[in-house]
Amino acid sequence: MESPIQRYLEELLNEVSGNVMGTPYSIHPPGGAPDPQDFGICLATVDGHVYSVGASDKAFSIQSISKPFSYGLALADHGIDAVDEKVDVEPSGDPFNEISLAPETGRPANAMINAGALAVVSMIKGSGGKSAPRRIMDLYSKCAGRRLSGSKAVFDVEMRDSDRNHSLAYLLSSFGIIDDNPTRALENYLRQCSAQVTCRDLAMMAATLANGGTNPSTGETALEIEQVERVLSVMMTSGMYDDAGSWVSSVGMPAKSGVGGGTLAVLPGQAGLAVFSPPLDAHGSSVRGSETCRRLSTDMEMHFVRAATSGNSTVRPGVGITQLPSRIRRTEEQAEMLEHFNERCQIIEVTGDLAFAGTESLVRAVSDLDDEVALVVIDMQQVNECGSLAVQMLETLEHRLTADNRQLVLIERRGLLDNTQLSAEPGVPIFLSRGGAVEYCENRLLAALGTDIGEPNRVQVPDSPALAPLDEEQRTRLVSYMEPRNHDDGDIIRRVGQRFGGVHFIVSGQVNTIATDPQGDRVRLNTLSAGMTFGELALGSDDRQETTEKAVGAVELLVLTPEAIEALEADDPQLALLLWRALTRDAYLLVDRYLRETAVRLNY
Repeated sequence: MESPIQRYLEELLNEVSGNVMGTPYSIHPPGGAPDPQDFGICLATVDGHVYSVGASDKAFSIQSISKPFSYGLALADHGIDAVDEKVDVEPSGDPFNEISLAPETGRPANAMINAGALAVVSMIKGSGGKSAPRRIMDLYSKCAGRRLSGSKAVFDVEMRDSDRNHSLAYLLSSFGIIDDNPTRALENYLRQCSAQVTCRDLAMMAATLANGGTNPSTGETALEIEQVERVLSVMMTSGMYDDAGSWVSSVGMPAKSGVGGGTLAVLPGQAGLAVFSPPLDAHGSSVRGSETCRRLSTDMEMHFVRAATSGNSTVRPGVGITQLPSRIRRTEEQAEMLEHFNERCQIIEVTGDLAFAGTESLVRAVSDLDDEVALVVIDMQQVNECGSLAVQMLETLEHRLTADNRQLVLIERRGLLDNTQLSAEPGVPIFLSRGGAVEYCENRLLAALGTDIGEPNRVQVPDSPALAPLDEEQRTRLVSYMEPRNHDDGDIIRRVGQRFGGVHFIVSGQVNTIATDPQGDRVRLNTLSAGMTFGELALGSDDRQETTEKAVGAVELLVLTPEAIEALEADDPQLALLLWRALTRDAYLLVDRYLRETAVRLNY
């Protein structure tokens, strides 16, 4: 199933494409004029998944988006204090190419404006047999997760049109900020700006910053968290130049734009966003890039204030109902059918807060399910907060699943979905516990597989699965030793602590098995139905009942009492032996199933 997030990005691309404002950067190699129609959006998560739409793989020049990454490299080389002596961390409020230098020291206001970027790149030296430009490109490549390279044609044309930047370099040199050849500093700066990237590359570079400096796809560390912390801080206050205040208010993500048409934004700990669209506004930022970021921040709740209110979340997908079954003890035939068609129902457990990252992981987990999965159970019992984005995405998932003749089932006990379309009639089934939800799904699955598989209303003792190893004559003879009993709804048939009261065969109705948990609360262990037995396990517990058995509705039983068992052993020892073998086999199968289920629950 297509992800609702992927569909959202496609719709956003179509809507924002209608914005034809702006003019592409005028400086470019001959024949290399940017196409104003190019438009791509990429969103990369901190676990390495990338959503992309439009011209996401078309190469363009990174331009000023290179600045925060080179700033990180300088911080790694020299440390924060040494870099701070050369470049301040204050927003300038000026355009990117303004001469924003401290009057007495000549120190640039920050590393995101051109003056600051020139100062930063002058601090990056060759090392280990690699030149400064090579080291810079290596860092960009680590962040992108693939080998990047520069364009000589772009470098040449930029070098011919860099008088203002050249003058900035010499001015910085006059203050001692650049202590090397200012022309070399300019050349290295323009080489880094000429790096060729795609929208997908930028999204992964942003995700690397979001992931604390480690590339989510390759696992390679490009920068340490101390450098990333400083880089993102300066990006937040200064990355969008003289539009920074408006950007922080409306988008609320550290970001950087470039005249090549790229825009990069970072949601720390969650995702990296990149947009490519050449037409620029008066600030030198992509018109569509800015609008896309604003829309995503609002629609996907990616503003840092909203993101900061939510803790981490975990999504655990893909557990089938035979691994985490209900407390209904099914017949062998039903159990076999559920085992065989187990993958048609999947349980996804969510813990923590459903903000952007958690919602994206949940949506991806559901979207990646096999088309054969007809019942999707989302267990939200451990979710603390559910934002409007999560509700919207759950509603979209429900519509998509319904359109595909599939069903969404929810487990939620905190009222997080109250007053939403999900809880309104007809809505979706919402259960307070996993047991109830899985029981519902088992019944739905069994019903879909054929009415003959449904819960039997009445099973005569000779047809009981527990007695399957006996032949027909032996089963008929065994019934002659049994006595009938009837119970009304709510009757206690056997109480915990009572001595062995015989083997009870359920002819019709249901019986709940109830026990006491470590906290002293009474809990239902399972529900037994027609064709099943209880009571025999007391023989293995000092002849005392370990649980309470309670009638659910009218219940009809046939009971092989202790006295009848003694008579059977005296009259027909061979039949008695066959009975105990059959009951032992049935108990073994039951205990083995419970042990496997418990192991799954402990690991889940």
